Amino acid sequence: MTVTKPQAESKRKVLLYPGEDGYFVVEVPSLPGCISQGKTREEALANIEEAIALYIEILQEQGQPIPEDRVEVVLV
Repeated sequence: MTVTKPQAESKRKVLLYPGEDGYFVVEVPSLPGCISQGKTREEALANIEEAIALYIEILQEQGQPIPEDRVEVVLV
């Protein structure tokens, strides 16, 4: 039996920036390797929401712990 968290609990802080190819790139620092992109900002964010859900689902299926979102944004 797979236990899934409600979507609201899957929310993560992400890095969103323009890529060299004109697409928007999105990375999830708290989930190593969880990266996506999109032609628009909105598409990139929709894509990363799906990627986050799938990443967490795979961790759950494998019995792995789900990393906490402990990202702190600091301007230096």
